[in-house]
Amino acid sequence: MLKIIAIAALSFSLLPADQHSDQKESSKVAEEKWIPLFNGKDLTGWTPKFSGSELGENYKNTFIVKDGLLTIDYSNWEKFNKEFGHLFWKTPYSHYKIRATYRFIGEQVKDGPGWATRNNGFMLHCQDPKTIEKDQDFPTSIEVQLLGGLGKGERGTLNICTPGTQLHWQGELNTKHVIKTGGPTTHGDEWVSVEIEVRGDKFKHIAKGKTVCEYDHVQLDDGSPLTSGYIAIQAETSPTQFKSIELLPLKK
Repeated sequence: MLKIIAIAALSFSLLPADQHSDQKESSKVAEEKWIPLFNGKDLTGWTPKFSGSELGENYKNTFIVKDGLLTIDYSNWEKFNKEFGHLFWKTPYSHYKIRATYRFIGEQVKDGPGWATRNNGFMLHCQDPKTIEKDQDFPTSIEVQLLGGLGKGERGTLNICTPGTQLHWQGELNTKHVIKTGGPTTHGDEWVSVEIEVRGDKFKHIAKGKTVCEYDHVQLDDGSPLTSGYIAIQAETSPTQFKSIELLPLKK
């Protein structure tokens, strides 16, 4: 029996290094338990908030489920007048990964700002939606922009916006509102998969399986550390669809 075990151990040790790695990766994936934040049927667990409206009011029925897809729909809108919208998940988090597959469809609503064309985003470490003022445009948060190409040129996804927040970028405090990260550009209505890893005040953006950027010392404008908060997606005048949104809690 000891001889058989020794032979088996020797055989495993002689496996190619990449096969060892594949086995470890398969084991890791098997252990990960991703939580679907979207059930494909309705908006259970999500609460809308539009500027100018009360928390919970789904203005013009903008956030809907269509053909099993979470959809930001502007078919009931005639024009836009600064009614920025956000859809909040029910639970705040601190250490986690969030991944999603999204695409842009159709045309931007009339009078939408140019910068909001094919523009959505994950608002992470958001303030409690119950504390958002009725006419507030954006929640205090770190926004991971989901951007679509405009048909030509570069317009990389996973840029950063900082409503009411700051962060350390490339080792230094950065107070700019928009930080371009060099993410990949996707034109047309192609589905795009992205992932964001959040560990307290440290963030990592991943698009199409490749790391786009990392940054840390996420904080409020007053310098207070920002290490947890709510998750929201946007309604910023561009029709968008999400095939999936999933979350993986991480140990601190």
